[in-house]
Amino acid sequence: MKYLGLLLVCTVTMAEPSWPQFRGPNCSGVAEGEKPPIEFGPDTNLLWKVAVPKGVSSPCIWGSRIFLTAIEENKLVTLGLDRQNGKVLWRQVAPTEKIEVTHPEGSPASATPATDGRGVYAYFGSYGLIGYDLAGHELWRKPLPIGNVINGSGTSPAVIKGRLIMNCDQQDDKSFLIAVDPRTGKTIWETPRPGFLSGYTTPILWGNDIVIAGSLRVVGYGATDGKERWSARGLEAISVAPTPVLGDGRCYVMSRALGGSKMPTLTEMLAKGDANGDGKMSWDEAPAYLRDHGGFKAGDANHDGQIDEAEWNRMTTLISSGEHGIFALRTPESGDVTTTHVVWKNKRGVAPVASPLFYRDRVYAVQDGGRVTAYSPKTGDTLFEQERLNADGEYYASPIAANGHIFLGSTRGIVTVIAAADTLDVKARNRIGERIQATPAIVDNKIYVRTESHLWAFGAK
Repeated sequence: MKYLGLLLVCTVTMAEPSWPQFRGPNCSGVAEGEKPPIEFGPDTNLLWKVAVPKGVSSPCIWGSRIFLTAIEENKLVTLGLDRQNGKVLWRQVAPTEKIEVTHPEGSPASATPATDGRGVYAYFGSYGLIGYDLAGHELWRKPLPIGNVINGSGTSPAVIKGRLIMNCDQQDDKSFLIAVDPRTGKTIWETPRPGFLSGYTTPILWGNDIVIAGSLRVVGYGATDGKERWSARGLEAISVAPTPVLGDGRCYVMSRALGGSKMPTLTEMLAKGDANGDGKMSWDEAPAYLRDHGGFKAGDANHDGQIDEAEWNRMTTLISSGEHGIFALRTPESGDVTTTHVVWKNKRGVAPVASPLFYRDRVYAVQDGGRVTAYSPKTGDTLFEQERLNADGEYYASPIAANGHIFLGSTRGIVTVIAAADTLDVKARNRIGERIQATPAIVDNKIYVRTESHLWAFGAK
């Protein structure tokens, strides 16, 4: 009877509707079997709308609860909401002393919480990991080193094989991958990742391996021991953002890069403005694109507030060694598998931030400006390339899919719905009216969209 009771508990737990982390199960972005509406907005199929503090984390859902992270009055908070009406049931404040500096488009509350149905786990780059039960009671806290992450932390935790996995790529050779016990917060293993610079990808599971895309390479680590098993080259050198996805027995890895471009010398850069004539680039002398997108922080290796010729040369050499594109990797074995297991690579149509989507035997990517490309997962050939959605803006939210439709959210506050097909077929353009940066979630035939200041639930009434 004891074991029968345990089985019944487990069955009930597994039956709970869930979107347990960034992009749902294993970061796939797919909720097959669900039937959310394809037309929705402030006056269409709206179930509820509630104000929430600012943040760019996505909704994490388990059963009747939704979890978010946010920044409120300069405090980093985790929120638990009622999925039926959006009411905030609890909020907990992270014990941060100093809030990390982020890109103007980013947020110190960027990591989507993860849940396994017993606890909910939040990460803030300004502090580390904190575990709560579903009612909001703190279970444990685990401070992690606050590193120098260009543009601010952007990765999210994931529960993989009973372990809470966190990827902490940063500058100064301090990157690491860590697995902790989700019941206690104690470290199970920790693996240094030297050479991996600031990155924003979330771990996924492929077979028995944890897969992380980062500087120049995608790497597989043993889930039980954290040891590197294999790697493949073909990514940009810094600030890799798209999280890989699986499908048709392959892993699809993507990044946009400056690799292959001719980088200017420091002398050429300073010819446009070396105000004090010292042969070095200060923050004020740097062009806006270097300041705004982390290039200056990446180049200033000794953190003295200026870039000299040696630092500039190191940075430009590194960036030039990167590669852009999307590639398919078949199941790897060990070591460097670049020449043996990369099935195809395509350099057209790749996105800088939004992750690729594998859905119904196609791979999709959406670029800023609302340009969508679909690839054949077998050959990498484009089925359609950079077709316009007529819904511009930046696409920081990653595409998600359900019931034969793909949902694409832009910073202009529009969620475009297209059919899963070999040609672009726009089914709806839904104008929410507020900026969208967080990836939506699909649960129980409903779609949950976080905008700049609200969380919205849409579904058939």
